[in-house]
Amino acid sequence: MVLITEEQVETILTNALQQSQRNNQLVSYTKKIDPISPLHFFNQTKKLGKSRLFWASSDRELVLVAVGNLVNITPTESRFSKTKKQWEQLLNQFIIHNPYSVSGTGVVAIGGMCFDPKKPKTPLWQHYNDSDMTIPELLLTTNSGQCYLTVNLKITKDTLLEELIAQIKQWEEMLVHSDPEETLEPLTIEKKIEKEADYWKKSVVKATEEIRKGTAEKIVLAREMRLQFNRNVAIGNIIENLLETQPNSYVFAFEKGQDCFLGATPERLVKVEKDLLLSTCLAGTAPRGKTEEEDRNIAYHLLHDEKNLQEHDFVVQMIREAISDYCFDVDIPEGPVIYPLKNLQHLYTPVTAKLKRGYSIFDIVRELHPTPALGGSPKEASMAFIREYERMDRGWYGAPIGWVDSNEHGEFAVAIRSALVQQKEASLFAGCGVVEHSNPDMEYEETNIKFMPMLHVFEQGKGE
Repeated sequence: MVLITEEQVETILTNALQQSQRNNQLVSYTKKIDPISPLHFFNQTKKLGKSRLFWASSDRELVLVAVGNLVNITPTESRFSKTKKQWEQLLNQFIIHNPYSVSGTGVVAIGGMCFDPKKPKTPLWQHYNDSDMTIPELLLTTNSGQCYLTVNLKITKDTLLEELIAQIKQWEEMLVHSDPEETLEPLTIEKKIEKEADYWKKSVVKATEEIRKGTAEKIVLAREMRLQFNRNVAIGNIIENLLETQPNSYVFAFEKGQDCFLGATPERLVKVEKDLLLSTCLAGTAPRGKTEEEDRNIAYHLLHDEKNLQEHDFVVQMIREAISDYCFDVDIPEGPVIYPLKNLQHLYTPVTAKLKRGYSIFDIVRELHPTPALGGSPKEASMAFIREYERMDRGWYGAPIGWVDSNEHGEFAVAIRSALVQQKEASLFAGCGVVEHSNPDMEYEETNIKFMPMLHVFEQGKGE
């Protein structure tokens, strides 16, 4: 392990202290270190008693583990534009020491937003703000096999250099130290409670009636399943299971006190590197086959199924329209291909473009959320229906989650295939797109299929 030496830290912090005599000074420095397991770091930092955040890209090339809250960006209104403005203002307040132009290094804000701030919040999501991007105290970044440690600090005129150095040494020691693993009994699901399944089916019927009236073309309805376990869930174990069993998916975990929102989503919202933009149309779902032949047949029917193709095209056209004012050189393939996951397969179409000057990832997230795959089409009518007839509180389910860094890189995904863990219980969420000829029982079965990835992860629970 390459530790940051006292001399290097002292040089950086002395400069910051000199600049903090009249105002508080934010300072960030990044150091390349020897490879370390992100899961090891996540588990080790639990003893600090600080909230932890985990992010792994769908190809696992980038993994972020954030610890602590140095600064939180939590606007209560105009959340996209105000988050963008506050992020830019904060960057100007930092002294940044980062010799690497590597995605996910330097000053990084990581977090998410709720699905619909206009819908009243319930106690289920009481620890999660409508919008919350965190700049952590500690950040471990693994990018293409290389590891980086970023330390973010707030320095005042009363800050003692010796105390800061001692604190940083303590943090560094956690990277190389290994506590004995606590042996826990295997995690088992003791009870599954489907929340208002009959009412949900009736709301599907109501949605089809509204669609036939011309109120909307598509309405996405979600429902909740509540699980009860034999013991508290070990978050690190669930993340490990997600990484092992959910390839081609983003794996995420956002701790807030005793709660943790986590999951494995295949759906990218948008990725930006400087002015290069990549978005994803992912809509239309089918299960995987038990044999290669069955899998190919299911994929063929998915590629030719009118309902799924229609649902997919809603997303394609929405993305085209949403980014057109902010981008140029927009490129969209003529038709979708199959995107295979462990338990499911989807219709997939990539979208590439270039951002116009003056716009950022937050502008695109604002325009894309919610996609027709999570809200419906048109946006206003479908969201109005969801507010009135969907009884569950989606919270951060179906909402944008992701990160942005001081290198002008960032990525947001859509928080599906997810669960809100609350010690010995968890809520799972799944939804489906309702169109004119949707059948309530078939849509209900589709949500059961979408519960499978998270159920599988919890059902294979093990000791810590």
